[in-house]
Formats: sequence, structure tokens, C-alpha cells
Amino acid sequence: MFEHADAVPAPRIWEVGALCRAIADALQARFNPVAVRGEITGFSRASSGHCYFTLKDGQGQLRCAMFRRAAGQLDFMPRDGELVEVQGQLGVYEARGDLQLIVESMRRAGQGALFEQFLRLKAQLQAEGLFDPARKRPLPAMPRGIGLVTSPGAAALHDVVTALRRRVPHIPVLLVPALVQGAQAPASIVDALSKLYLLAQGGRAREGGLPDYAHSSDQAAGPHPHPLPKGEGEIPAPPIALAPLGRGRGEGPQQDVHSQGGLNLSADAPPPIDVILLVRGGGSIEDLWAFNDERVARTIVQSPVPLVSGVGHETDFTIADFCADLRAPTPTAAAELVNAPRTQWLGALDLLAARLQDGVQRQIDLRLQRLDQAAQRLGRPSGLVARQQLRLAGLAQRMRHGVLLKTQRIAQAQQALQGNFTVNMQRALAQHAQTLERAALRLELLNPQLVLQRGYALLTDAEGHALMRPAQVRLGDAVHARLAEGELDLTVAPRRLL
Repeated sequence: MFEHADAVPAPRIWEVGALCRAIADALQARFNPVAVRGEITGFSRASSGHCYFTLKDGQGQLRCAMFRRAAGQLDFMPRDGELVEVQGQLGVYEARGDLQLIVESMRRAGQGALFEQFLRLKAQLQAEGLFDPARKRPLPAMPRGIGLVTSPGAAALHDVVTALRRRVPHIPVLLVPALVQGAQAPASIVDALSKLYLLAQGGRAREGGLPDYAHSSDQAAGPHPHPLPKGEGEIPAPPIALAPLGRGRGEGPQQDVHSQGGLNLSADAPPPIDVILLVRGGGSIEDLWAFNDERVARTIVQSPVPLVSGVGHETDFTIADFCADLRAPTPTAAAELVNAPRTQWLGALDLLAARLQDGVQRQIDLRLQRLDQAAQRLGRPSGLVARQQLRLAGLAQRMRHGVLLKTQRIAQAQQALQGNFTVNMQRALAQHAQTLERAALRLELLNPQLVLQRGYALLTDAEGHALMRPAQVRLGDAVHARLAEGELDLTVAPRRLL
């Protein structure tokens, strides 16, 4: 039968692997390299260092893999739910036939320009030495006063206040309010730090600084600022000194710190500031941008006392963190780093007091013993002489007894040697005779004559070499045989079959 002329040709039959490679080639030619924006989900890092996750949005999802080399270049830790932009190569994972994106670079979405600006400023300041670890100063073990720069309406203030009240309620804390978000925040932070620097240096202020903090609760206009709470049975915590504030703009219910207030150290000056905290709660890179300002960075490195930066969460990094003497992962951690708990110092004081008391008591006992001994020697010197004479007589007696005992032991040993000499000599001779007889017997057993007497013969060739194998002689060779009694000369002949 003939096929119909208009029949449709049969489709090509693909091998599975070949079809996957063809699709991968088509994706390579059509899309790669490709940039994708999406939300991370299912992020995991294998022990090999490779990262695997899925990018998704409202319409779809895409499997992604980021190998160790590319993952090592990340400047942040990706997390589920984070919106990112990635670049890479789209392909097909032939082992499972899955569409996947091999990610070569990743950044947080929406922060590209800001992040590049952050990197440029970071490189510039690092080249100038502002991040040099050699200029970092250790924190004081027992600060006399703590300076605090943050927003009065920030959650970070409550966290720091709570931590300080719990750990060191006896240390005064001085808060200089500042805007921590917005266009005016960098200048506000610089102004607040400058005021604290004057306090730390013990200088006199000009007009427009903070008020007299000892009486700020009576003079403040408007609601009283946040005090350190007073716990039941605890030492009353000093207030956090705040200038009278108006309404402003910043993080949370922020207030304008420039409208009123100023430095006033003429009356009851605050205690010296030995450490400064610069803190703010977490947020996006835009929210934290005030702490990436060059003016803030240069002001931080001018601090006369150690400065701790506690900005954002543990994964957030700002220029202020690199300039500060110490970077804390959170505001609460910053408050905990600048001091040791009061209970720890009280325990150390108790230990020192106990050691001091023990030391004083030991010295008193020692002096009393020496006084008693001196009194005894001074009161009866003849008793000391009598004791020394008695001791000398005892030593002489021990010496005489020792010499006599040693002489007796030597005499006993000499007599024992004389009595045992003859017996020991006879025993030794008998042992040597037995040894000689055993050696002669073994030598006799090795005598070849005994073997010949049992019917064996010793065959040698014409040169006197012992014959061990038939291959050593040929037909007609002369052979000498030694018997137990006498010798024979033989000739090698062919073996006759019986």
C-alpha cells in the first residue's frame, strides 16, 4: 500500500538528556545573562558553602543556586522574606529536568544606589585610616558617667534604659537627644555628640546647651523625659537628663532638640562622661542612612572617650560602626558592653574585703607569735642554753650509737664471707664440670663418624667435594666413598633396571 501524499511527518523523538540540553541552549541564547527581582524563600547553606533558595513573587517562583565562590562575595546574610535582585545564568538542571538560575551576584532590592554610595564612602574613610584598629580604645572597666545619643521617642532608648537600670543603677546616664532619621538627622547627631564631647573634656559651655540636669525635672517645659525606673529595694537610679523638647520629626514620636535647651555647667555639673553610646533601632538602609553620613563619621573619630555604636540589628552595618571604638549588634548589647553588672562589682568588693580581713588577721596572729617567742627568749636565756646543751648531748649519743652499729654490721658480713667461701667454691666447680660434660656430649652427637657407623657413606668427587645430588657427576666419573671402616674408589655407571 502507498502512503497518502499529504501525510504529516512523524515528530522527532528526543532523548531526555538531549532535550534538556537543547532547552538549556535555547535559554542561554535567549535570556542569559539575566537579572531577576524576587523574594527569598527556603534559603539554606550547605556544608560545602553553596547556597540554595527559591525566588518568588505573586505570579511564580524560580529555583536558584549560588555556588561558594559567589556566596563568599556577599556583604550580607540573605534571609527568607528578603527582597533581592540577583544576576546569573538561566539553565536546566538535567539530572531532574528543573529550570534553575545559577546566581552570580546578589544585592538587596531598592538599595543599589545607596549601597554603592555606602561602599564608596567606606573605601574613602578606610583609606584615610578612620577604621584603623590601632586607634580603637578599650572601654573603661568602671565608667563614672555614660553619655547617650538617641531619639527620645525611639524604642532603642527604652531598651538601653532597661539594661542600664538592671545592671548599673548607680552610674549616672546623660541623654543628649538627637534626630536619628531624616535629612536633618546627621547634623542633629553631630551636634549632640559635640555637646557630650564638651562634657567629657570638662569644658565650659556656651549658650544653647543642655540645662542644669540636677534641676531639669523642675524646669522642664512639657512632659518629663524618660527617667531610669526605680526598682523596689534598689538604689534610686539617677534620671536621664534631657533638655526641654518641642515636637519634631524623627524615629517614632520624635522631638526637636534644637528648639530649646543648652549646656549649663555653672551650677551642679554632671559627672564626667567616660563612655558614649550612639544607638538606634533597626530599619531599612534608608532608615539608617544618617549613620552613613561623612560628617557623623568624622565626628565619631574625634570623641575624647571611647564610643560604642549600637545601630540597627545584628546584621545591619553602618559607617558609624566602623568608626566607633566598638560596634555592638543591638542597642541593648551596647548598654551591656559599657559596664559590668553591679552585682559583679559588689561580689568583687565582698571578696576583697574578706581577703583583706583574713590578711590582717594572719598578720596579727603572726606578730603575736613572734612577740611570745621574743618574750620567752628575753625572759629566760639560761633555758635556751640548756635546750641547746641537751640537743647537743642527744646528737653525740646518736653518733656513738651509729658508729658502733656500723662496725658490728661490717664484722658480721666479714664472718659470713669467710664461712661461705669454701662451699661457694665447690659449688661453682661442680656447676662448671656439669656444663663441660653437656658440651662434650653435644659435640659427640655432631660427630659424622656416628652417621657412617649406621651404614651410610660419604661420597666425594675427585676434588674432594661432597656429593649431594646426582647431577653433580657424569657417567664414568671417579667417586671416592668413605665408610665407617675403610674407603672405596668407585666409578659412575648407568643404572640397571631390575
